Amino acid sequence: MPLLNVNGANLYYEETGSGPETIVFSHGLLMNGDMFSDQVEAFRDNYRCICYDHRGQSRSEVTDSGYDMDTLTEDAAALIRQLDCAPCHFAGLSMGGFVGMRLAIRHPELLKSLVLMDTTADPEPEQNRGPYRRLAFIGRWLSFRLVINPLMKIMFGRTFLEDPARANVKAKWRKHLLGLDRVGTSRAAHGVIDREGVYEQLGKIQTPTLIIVGKEDVATIPAKSERMRDAIEGSVYRLLPRGGHSSCIEEPEAVTRAMQEFFTQNLYASEEVIP
Repeated sequence: MPLLNVNGANLYYEETGSGPETIVFSHGLLMNGDMFSDQVEAFRDNYRCICYDHRGQSRSEVTDSGYDMDTLTEDAAALIRQLDCAPCHFAGLSMGGFVGMRLAIRHPELLKSLVLMDTTADPEPEQNRGPYRRLAFIGRWLSFRLVINPLMKIMFGRTFLEDPARANVKAKWRKHLLGLDRVGTSRAAHGVIDREGVYEQLGKIQTPTLIIVGKEDVATIPAKSERMRDAIEGSVYRLLPRGGHSSCIEEPEAVTRAMQEFFTQNLYASEEVIP
């Protein structure tokens, strides 16, 4: 199991493919690097692809502290440096996007481009904090089985959840959520719930940026992505007509296509709905 000690934590990572440029994939809360398997498969012939698990989640070490977004950002910066992949394309979903924005603001020399999926630059809305804390409490002290249905509705959109053809994929991620480490997940969840926003700092981002969001995302609604688009000069915005908070799993072809077009055509200041 490949582990890399960075910033005081042993982080699990997988490296696939090769090429002159590297894509580093950073997952969302409750998930792991496997959520980008379709994108890795598409890019591995031309890019070095690195997926890692955040501290406390999935296969990485459960540390006593360090779950705030500032520490997670320094984790990512240290990983990029130790794996000698700067400047890289950094693709972050939700919490991974929180990290990606902070990298672009604080360590722009490490990034060649930034891909933000289903994320936001704002703090967690106050109306979400209480319900999310209750879910984290139940998962930590009782069982994730008691909250699996609301978790699935947060993590995935309606079209995906109602599609019988995706039953195997849904079953895979349901099993993953039921097997979450209670301690690490609780600490990671509170880091996300209590995070500060960086919206006012988005004007500092000079890194070419692609913003992708699923229309059915209820955790970070498309309006949040539109705010980021308006604040990051020259950013490219892609609204997917389907897909919830895990668009890279739910709409893998659309997400991959948007990334490929962004990398190859370097589109700026454009907006398009992907069919």
